[in-house]
Parts: sequence; structure tokens; C-alpha cells
Amino acid sequence: MPIPHAEGVSNDDFRAAMSRLAAGVVLVTAHDPDDGPRGEDVGMTATAFMSVSLEPPLVLVSLREGSRMDDLLTDVPVWAVSILSEGQRHIAGRFAMKNRVSDRLLFADLPYTRGEVSGAPLMGGALATLECRTESRVVAGDHTLVVGRVLTVGDVSATGGPLTYYQGKYRRLS
Repeated sequence: MPIPHAEGVSNDDFRAAMSRLAAGVVLVTAHDPDDGPRGEDVGMTATAFMSVSLEPPLVLVSLREGSRMDDLLTDVPVWAVSILSEGQRHIAGRFAMKNRVSDRLLFADLPYTRGEVSGAPLMGGALATLECRTESRVVAGDHTLVVGRVLTVGDVSATGGPLTYYQGKYRRLS
């Protein structure tokens, strides 16, 4: 039997309820200039990503507190987001792996360009790409909510549907 929090909701019940909410899948990327002689690219799959404001253009991503991306975005103010297409499930799965030592090999065979502002990888074939500058960070439970100002929007001419996440699996819209 799951142990409920003081408020009466168990982790298992909360996770089961939230798995019923379909979410778009994005790849958040940044370039760590201090890792090695040429720096290192870092990537993380996220499903907690949303538009916040049109004026100014703001987005929000939720990062697990203490994760490599959370730590990196504390020091690196610019980062990127690639909104993944339904054909990019392999990218989402690759960057969702936990406890990896380095991201260098994860980018090795993927088509991407570097953002002009952020220097971060922008995935080829993504439905859209954004480059952002951190505006604010808010600790919320075991996550950090990072609000970013959108500085550039990449080519949005890709076709196909979005990659979605529902009930613990990557899905296509039908």
C-alpha cells in the first residue's frame, strides 16, 4: 500500500493521475564551455515545457533539481529547445537515459546545427527550434522551473505531427 503524504496523496497516485495528461516532447540543449578543451554539448528530454507569454515571448521548462541541466543552466544563461517530431522518438529516448557520464556520444550521429545565439545544438527535423535566455528560476518541490525569453525561432517548415508522451510511453497523434 502506497504511503500518502500528509496531504493524503501518495507518489504513486499522483504519478498515475498525471500520466493521463498528454504532453509534447522537447529536447533541451546547452553548450557547456568549461567541459574540456572545446566544451561539451548537453541534452535532456523534457515533457514539462510550455509557452508562458507572447509579449515578451517566454517559455518554461521544468528541470529535476540537481540534474546536470539544472546545474548547467545556473551558470550558462542561454540554451535551446527542439520541439521533437513523431519520427524523433529515438532522440527522446536517448536523452532521457539517467546516470550517463557524458552526452558527447549521444550527439555523435544526429543531424543538428548550432544556435547562433546559444551555441547549443538545434536538432535537424524538429518541428521548431527556439533559443532562449534564462529570465528567472523558481525552485518548486524537487524541480526547478526555468523561464526563458525566446531570442530566436528556427525553421518551422518541418512536416508531420508532434512526438507526445502519454501514460509512460512516447506516442503519435492519430
